Amino acid sequence: MALEPHSHLGPYEILAKLGAGGMGEVYRAFDPRLERNVAIKVLPEKLAKDEVALGRFHREVRAVAKLSHANIVAVYDIDSDQGRIYAVMELLEGQTLGKRIRQGRMDWREAVNWATEIAEGLAAAHGKGLVHRDIKPENVFLTKDGGLKILDFGLVRTDRVVAGQTVGTTNNAPSVDTEPGMLLGTVLYMSPEQVRGQSADARSDLFALGSVLFEMLQGFSPFQKETSADTMAAILNAPMPHLSVAGTPIPRTLETIIAKCLEKQPERRYQSAREIVEALKTVAGDWLPSDSKAEAQNETAIFPAPTEQNPPSVAVLPFRNLSSDPENEYFSDGLAEELINAMTRVEGLHVAARTSSFAFKNRNEDIRKIGEQLNVGTILEGSVRKSGKRLRISAQLVSVSNGFQMWSQTYDRELADVFAIQDEIASSIANALQVILGEKAKKAIEKVAVTNVKAYEYYLRGRQFQHQFRRQGFEIAEMMFTQAILADPKYARAHAGISNCHCMLFTYWDPARGHLDRADEASRKALELDPDLAEAHLARGLALATGKKFAEARQEYETAIRLDPMLYEAHYYFGRACLAEGMLEDAAMLFAKAHQLRPEEYQAVQHLASICSGLGKEGDSQMQFKAAAEAVDRHIALHPDDNRALYLGANCWCKLGMPEKALEWADRALAMDPKDGLALYNVACVYSLLNQQNKALNCLEDAIKNGFSHKGWIEHDADLKPMRSLPRFQSILQTL
Repeated sequence: MALEPHSHLGPYEILAKLGAGGMGEVYRAFDPRLERNVAIKVLPEKLAKDEVALGRFHREVRAVAKLSHANIVAVYDIDSDQGRIYAVMELLEGQTLGKRIRQGRMDWREAVNWATEIAEGLAAAHGKGLVHRDIKPENVFLTKDGGLKILDFGLVRTDRVVAGQTVGTTNNAPSVDTEPGMLLGTVLYMSPEQVRGQSADARSDLFALGSVLFEMLQGFSPFQKETSADTMAAILNAPMPHLSVAGTPIPRTLETIIAKCLEKQPERRYQSAREIVEALKTVAGDWLPSDSKAEAQNETAIFPAPTEQNPPSVAVLPFRNLSSDPENEYFSDGLAEELINAMTRVEGLHVAARTSSFAFKNRNEDIRKIGEQLNVGTILEGSVRKSGKRLRISAQLVSVSNGFQMWSQTYDRELADVFAIQDEIASSIANALQVILGEKAKKAIEKVAVTNVKAYEYYLRGRQFQHQFRRQGFEIAEMMFTQAILADPKYARAHAGISNCHCMLFTYWDPARGHLDRADEASRKALELDPDLAEAHLARGLALATGKKFAEARQEYETAIRLDPMLYEAHYYFGRACLAEGMLEDAAMLFAKAHQLRPEEYQAVQHLASICSGLGKEGDSQMQFKAAAEAVDRHIALHPDDNRALYLGANCWCKLGMPEKALEWADRALAMDPKDGLALYNVACVYSLLNQQNKALNCLEDAIKNGFSHKGWIEHDADLKPMRSLPRFQSILQTL
């Protein structure tokens, strides 16, 4: 029964009811002994008879009473009167954070301020082994004097937390959260481990803090759905939505902080509230130069003009797929790749290669770390929501040095407008980076290769499989390109894609005449449809070179480079054609240019190193092998599952006299794909160089069993020279 005004509870005079929650009713009261107003929380009568609830209430009061922190509500007393059990706390004047959020989205500076104070309070509680487990806007109070207090440790569990790990309890009270399936907390702010009914440590509070900070900026919680069941499913499986803030943009570092709080796995989150405090303190410093005030607007200081020492550079990260269908990821990835291809045509703009920028897919890394690893000054990121014939694309360009959004835009269009959107984004980025587009670059960016959206979607699916660089990937890619052509028979890039797939299949897995014929036919068609398309000339050159028609191939490669001087693949495959002809000097120049266009790519410089060795320039060879090793090492750090990089890198370590690392990488590549004929062949070369002849011959036999059938490679590859006189090697040759 509710207490009436002017009634008494122990020595306290009840003045008014303030509210009620799951763990009791709260009253304003007067303490005549100290002549001050207080808040009294009374446990409901029916719960006072519940041993579990009563034990939890006592633990709450004792736990909070141990704390003395500016951001945690103070507890003064605990007592009982006439069967009523109650706790006495400081009386707060102001409003809850929830009420403040309902008044409108906050400026990011205000949100960071409140989040920092919440984190400070949690750091103090966690330091005493106390886990709140119900952090939400209604349990955070903003006082009239500008302070913040965390309320209601009603779901606290008294654990000793060390380095984010729960290592034991500090009392013998029954643990109310260890029963499988029991859910404690408020669903919107639960961590994945709480949703599963698992034990939750301090890192669950950090997940909830991330949700609250997101809500302060957006006005809604990140995983909010129509039902509790859907909300819990989103907490377990859905990625954090992209922050979309109208008006003043937010620092990219702030979004990174929230994303790290909301990691699904506790070990991937911040491991302490103190870490979050320190991270949040850097946000304002990153936002403006140190000598600027928060209200200053000094774009020259924020965005220094590119110079020769600071050339404009950008990395395009994979766009996030926000569509309901996860299979639409091919579309969001494809859009990012198309932007990379468009911007590489802008003279004076360095663009990180797809292989490098896509390494950060599904990784919530700090923007500065990404920029440092990719060696760029800006990052383009975004999201794609595709629903029926509607498309919503959000993109933002972020400065690596300070996290400032240099440009952002959201496009709500019909799906058919995707081509125009790509052009607009590429042009906007070039302008934001103060790069003047020449007429050729403008024409290249604005060039629409297809207007049929269905064909374009099949083409993007094909590119996705093509990048796997595996036999099955090329076979499926060829099927996707064929579907694109059925939708739009005049789609030149799809014809070029078919040609390239058959060239790769012929070269690495199946040297059947049919692949050469299909490559020839498809590349001719691509050129017929679009004679000004550099990719069409590249495909034609590759088809001719694969068929050993090197003179004709040279003309096509030269045309492709003239049409698009920034096309890495044209220089790289032209170099390979020259190498096959024995034109080592020409090949060396082409590989050097390819490496200049993509310094992060390891294959061109590795070919260059081998050529230097073949020309007797051992000093240059070792220097280039070292550059190749550094490039492949960086690549593997970003792509640890790339078995092609592993076996080619292993070969590189052999040439540098590092047999242990070479063997480690070769074994990793083999374990990753033990039935890939190409991988087996290359690992055989590594074992041969390491003088492990039995392992090399075993791999060679397995390579042939798994489809590798290039007798000429086996006969002439210098890496296999140590085994060439062995009877078993000769027997293997005779099987081909």
